[in-house]
Amino acid sequence: MQERLFFVIGSPRSGSTLLARMLGAHSDVHAPAEPHLLTPLANLGFYGAVEKAPYDPIITQQAARELVRQLPGGEAQYLDALRAYSDAIYSALLADAGAQYLLEKTPAYALELDFIAKLYPKARYVVLTRHPFAIWSSYVESFFAGDHAVAHAHNPLLERYVPALTRFLKNGDVPKHHVRYEELVADPEAQVGAIAKFLGIPFEPNMVNYGEAPGAEKVAARGLGDPVTVARESRPTTQSVSRWMEDIAANPSALAVARKILDGLSDADLEHWGYTTGGLSLELESAAKTAGAPRKRPLDRHALERRLLVSLRRNIHQNAFGRLVRRIRFVCDVLLR
Repeated sequence: MQERLFFVIGSPRSGSTLLARMLGAHSDVHAPAEPHLLTPLANLGFYGAVEKAPYDPIITQQAARELVRQLPGGEAQYLDALRAYSDAIYSALLADAGAQYLLEKTPAYALELDFIAKLYPKARYVVLTRHPFAIWSSYVESFFAGDHAVAHAHNPLLERYVPALTRFLKNGDVPKHHVRYEELVADPEAQVGAIAKFLGIPFEPNMVNYGEAPGAEKVAARGLGDPVTVARESRPTTQSVSRWMEDIAANPSALAVARKILDGLSDADLEHWGYTTGGLSLELESAAKTAGAPRKRPLDRHALERRLLVSLRRNIHQNAFGRLVRRIRFVCDVLLR
C-alpha cells in the first residue's frame, strides 16, 4: 500500500484542496474527501495522547508504552499493527474506486508528520506552502467572517503550522516534493508536471483542467475541504494570490493581529517557505499605506452562517447565552446517558 499512497501536506487554507482536485483528476488516482484517519492513531498514547476522552488518557498513555515494550518486535511491530488497520481501509477505498493510487489530503496531518513518516516511510509526500498571510486571511474569511482577533484567540494557525511544516521539509527522511501555491497557480502545467514526475505517474491535461475530468461534477458537489471557491472553478487561477492585502491592510485590528503573528514566527522557519519576518513586515506596512476601502464580501449562505457563528461564539463563556447553552447541554446529557 505504501507505494500506492500519496500525501498532500499543507496547512488549512494553503490551497491543498485545489491541489488534491488537480491530482485526483488523474485517471489512476483516487482522492476521497479528507479521511482524518491517521490523526487518532497518532494520539493513542504511545506517541501522543488526547487531553480529554471517555477513558483516562494518562493511564492509557502509560499502558500503551508498557504494551509496546512487551511486544517482541517493539515499536516496529506496533507500527505494523497500526499500518494493517489503515492499509485495510485505504485498500478498500482503492478497490471501490478502481484506481491504482490513493491521494490522502487532511490538513491536520501537518501536525502529526513525525508519526505519519514512521507509519508510511515509503509513501510520497507533496508539501504545499503559501504566503503566510494569504493562508491566514483565507482562514479568517472562511471560518470567522473576517474577525482576526477572534480567529487568532481560537487558533494561532500560522504559529502551529509553519514550524511543523518547516521541520518536515528540513528533516523528514521520506520522499517529498515541495511546491509553492503561488507558483502552482501561475504555471500549473509546469508545476503539476513536476509533481506527476515525482509521483511516478504520467501527466494528464485533466490534472490542470480538473473541472473537465470525468466525474468532476460529483467531486465538486462532495467537496474536499474548501467551503467556498474550488468547487466553483475548473482550473487554477491567480485571483487569490494577493487578496490578503485587501483583507488585512485596510483593517487596523487585522494589522495588529498580523504583527502579533510575525512576533511568533522565526526567520529560520520562514526561510524554507521563501520568506523572512522582516520581508513580511515590510509587505504589511507597504500594503497598509496603499490600502483602499475594505473588499466587499459576498453574502452567500456560507458567509451568513459564519457571521452568525462568530456572533454567537463571542464571549460565550461569560454571557447569558453561554450559560443557557451549557444548561441545555447538561439536560441533553442527562436525557441521553
